[in-house]
Amino acid sequence: MIVPMQETHIAQIAALEKRCFSDPWSETSVRSELSNPLSFWLVAEEDGKLIGYVGSQSVAPEADVMNLAVAPEWRNKGIGRALMTALIAQLHSRGITALFLEVRVGNTPAQNLYQSLGFVEAGRRPKYYVNPTEDALILRKELTDADTVD
Repeated sequence: MIVPMQETHIAQIAALEKRCFSDPWSETSVRSELSNPLSFWLVAEEDGKLIGYVGSQSVAPEADVMNLAVAPEWRNKGIGRALMTALIAQLHSRGITALFLEVRVGNTPAQNLYQSLGFVEAGRRPKYYVNPTEDALILRKELTDADTVD
């Protein structure tokens, strides 16, 4: 089930950040997203347990994906695709027409997901990531009526 992030999800998101990223967001940083009027986050749950999340920040008509993570044991089951599809539909319904994100140049599985969702390369940020240092690809997707959920 995919639902909007709530206060009860914060500790689980911060824990998943630590599992998935070499430079994770702190619990305080995740919590601040709840009160940020520019932010919109979704979580995927299974039997009451958080198994993934995606967060965004918007300044209409554009938005940025802040983070997407799926628990390692839940990967390759369509959770990341479901989270991104739900986020795209929600942002489109809020008047967002373009969505951006950064992805490590070495993260081929994520790049394949984003490309399958219609993202295209828009640029590169040298040495954007740390631990290890790596360039980021900037990807962009134009949101259309085809991105709405029926």
